[in-house]
Amino acid sequence: MNSKKLHPESLMMSYGYKPELSEGAIKCPIFQTSTFVFKNAQEGKAFFELAYGLRDKGENEEMGLIYSRLNNPDLEILEQRLTLWDKADDCAVFESGMAAISTTLLAFLSPGDLLLYSNPTYGGTDHFIKHVLTKFGVHIVPFDANASKESIQKTINESGHGDALAMIYIETPANPTNALIDIEMCHEISKEYSTDDKKVILTVDNTYMGPIWQHPMDQGADLVLYSATKYIGGHSDVIAGAVLGNSTDMAAIKGMRTFLGNQTSPNTAWLLMRSLETLKLRMDKQEANAKAVADFLLNHDKVERTYYLGHLAEGSAQAAIFKKQCLGTGGMVSFDIKGGEKEAFQFLNALKLIKLAVSLGGTESLAEHPASMTHAGIDPEERLKHSVSDQLVRISVGVEHPDDIIADITQAFNA
Repeated sequence: MNSKKLHPESLMMSYGYKPELSEGAIKCPIFQTSTFVFKNAQEGKAFFELAYGLRDKGENEEMGLIYSRLNNPDLEILEQRLTLWDKADDCAVFESGMAAISTTLLAFLSPGDLLLYSNPTYGGTDHFIKHVLTKFGVHIVPFDANASKESIQKTINESGHGDALAMIYIETPANPTNALIDIEMCHEISKEYSTDDKKVILTVDNTYMGPIWQHPMDQGADLVLYSATKYIGGHSDVIAGAVLGNSTDMAAIKGMRTFLGNQTSPNTAWLLMRSLETLKLRMDKQEANAKAVADFLLNHDKVERTYYLGHLAEGSAQAAIFKKQCLGTGGMVSFDIKGGEKEAFQFLNALKLIKLAVSLGGTESLAEHPASMTHAGIDPEERLKHSVSDQLVRISVGVEHPDDIIADITQAFNA
């Protein structure tokens, strides 16, 4: 049987792992070691030549194990499996989503470069862009989710740094409003501003959709980012991040990761491999549950508006983007409760089955108040501009029975 023809969910059980190299163990062991023994000095030299890019790999030559900051069996097998969903050449896994994001930005941005990024975006990303990158002389320009191609180009040109555009960074769907950015349109812009000497990198944070519901590289993205803490980990028990892309771009990211030292540990890699085996099962259930929850909220007398990909107005620009690039409606539902922070807090405090906590994509349903929690560090005016108001509540829908989730929401509304 040709493994390349199998579906990714089938390959998650064994791809990249050779039991004969690990005493026949059906599952990959945890290689809890800092360093690896070379057979001889010549082998050590050959491994380091490849690790530091001193020569190209020979035919059928594999990168040998050196030191767990560079490579580790758990890390390598996990990265191989993650490439399957997005059909990427290579993957790099990190100790957190923010480690993946910051390493990627640092790998491709230099003083004087321009970064174009979408709004709204995750609070940690927003802070790193505005308060860290700018310290290193990187120019930044935001654009809104509903901006047209022409208006984005105008924004770039009016920045005075259009010829220095180095990266377009987008988060789609946006956290916490599910606002969609047209990936294909951003790819067109990146091509138009690229030169023979410098390619404009299009980076997409795909955390909200996970590897199942959207494949940005099919729409022209160069790099795909995940907070692997979320759907990939899926059990609220690990912190991790991942970046995927072509071999050339990933070599730059892995090189930066080597010297920042923020690769994930063997234990975390092992836990993520375990989670990948049920990734599609979990996400299919979460999508079905989210639809039931969103449909319940849609016409509820205590709800002013829902933010859900399954409720996009037919014929709207957002619906057109959804049909073009999304493969599912996701597991995230946000809504405006009638009232303000007081009513939102009353609702959140009354929940029992759904837990009041940040993060998303876990097996349990979680609810939070973005304006005062995950997006608290964003300027208040900017939050309101992007519908992150005091009345907004975000729910990450889990795998519980949908009737029980809805019953909990009902009693919280009644409270």
